[in-house]
Order: sequence, then C-alpha cells, then structure tokens
Amino acid sequence: MRIVSICPSNTEVVAYLGKTELLVGVDNFSDWPEEVNQLPRVGPDLSIDMDKVAKLKPDLVLASLSVPGMEKNIEALDNYGLPYIILNPNTLEEIESDIREIGSALNFPQLGSEMAKKFRHAIDEFRLNAKHRLVQPTLYWEWWPKPVFTPGGLNWLTELSALIGATNVFEEENVASFQTNWETVRKKDPDHICMVWVGVKEEKMRPELIMKRPNWDQMKAVKSGNIHVLEESLYCRPSPRLLEGLRKLESIIS
Repeated sequence: MRIVSICPSNTEVVAYLGKTELLVGVDNFSDWPEEVNQLPRVGPDLSIDMDKVAKLKPDLVLASLSVPGMEKNIEALDNYGLPYIILNPNTLEEIESDIREIGSALNFPQLGSEMAKKFRHAIDEFRLNAKHRLVQPTLYWEWWPKPVFTPGGLNWLTELSALIGATNVFEEENVASFQTNWETVRKKDPDHICMVWVGVKEEKMRPELIMKRPNWDQMKAVKSGNIHVLEESLYCRPSPRLLEGLRKLESIIS
C-alpha cells in the first residue's frame, strides 16, 4: 500500500505499528521517527497541498480533525476523490481504537489489535502504580499563554495526569480544550506548571516570563521552582508516544 499521512499523530501510529515503509508522503510537521524525514512533504497540517498528495498516488490518506481548521483538508480530499480515513481522538481509549483502525486500514488487523492491547497494558500498569502514590500533586498544563488555553476534562492530558497520581486543575471543565486567563490559573494555585505550547519547540519557551505574570510569584509552583518546559511532541499529539511522555512526567512530578 501507498500511504500518505497528513498529521503527525497519524504518522506516529503507523510507526508504532512498525509500518513506516508504507508511507510515501507526510505533512511538514511529522518528525518522528527519524526515517520519515526523508519522505516527500505535502505541506503543514492545516494547509495541505492536495496536488502534492494526489501526485503521490496514495491508496489511502490518513487524515485528522484534531486541530480546528483541518476540515478544509477533508473537503479537498473529497474534491480530489482520494481515499481517506479520519482520526480525531481526545482520549487514550480513542487512541487505542485508532491503533486498531489504522492496523485494519493497512490490511494488518491482527497487528493493530495486538499493538492496541500493548498500548492498553502499558496504561493499566501506570494506573495500578498511581493507586499507591501517597501524594497527589495538582498540575496546570499550558497549551498557549495568551489567550490562555489548557486541556479540560475531555483530553488525554487529564488522563495522563491521573495515571501518575496527579490532578489537572481544570479537569472539571467538560471540554477537550478550555480558554481561561492568568488570574483564574493563579487562583487554582497548582503544585506544578507544565509548559507544552502547541507548535513551539521547548528551547523557544521562556519559563522566566511566567514568573512575571501578575501575582504569579506567590503561586506554589513558582515559589518551589516547579515550572517544567516539556516537549510538545510528547504531550500535544494524540499518539502512542504519549507513553514516552508519561514516563518522563512520572520521573519529574513527585
């Protein structure tokens, strides 16, 4: 099969299945695993060049609706008459389901089922370990600084928090992404601040700016130095690589 992935998380699911050799093109932001960097690029995930996709003669395009604005990619796929499936997971269970779906779509249903079970088993192990944690710290995840966006209760980062025995301070918000403000975050007074600005490399994030926000110098996380600059690629993409992020988070949060 000839597969084109137009979203980084989809590319990473294909890699998790060990089938990167089927990829003939990817979006500009797909950067893992290393071998996909040699593939033709078809544009940024919010602005895919469908001419380039069509020229690759794909048997299947792995599309996504994980970011607002991706709808126009689906319209273009329809206009070009290209075969595709859409993935839009917000939870770990939905990521597990996507592993199965992509496995089946690539004609490897048994492999998809086996790898989905492996993913679930890893999550269950974290969940079991979390039950034995005596301290349950609170976390504030920052997706974007201004306007402030943070994951709500319907997002995988709330689940990841719970899997290390912690709590997302915005878990009560019944949405995947919640817009708030600095003052509301200050009042939440989290134990840890996790900076995962979408689309921004960690070397470009400056935690010292957080300390300059109004009255944030009195927050527990700031006073204790618990401001963590984390890889956006390990926390903002709904793929099996979240497990790698989870292991790292567990080692950081205590």
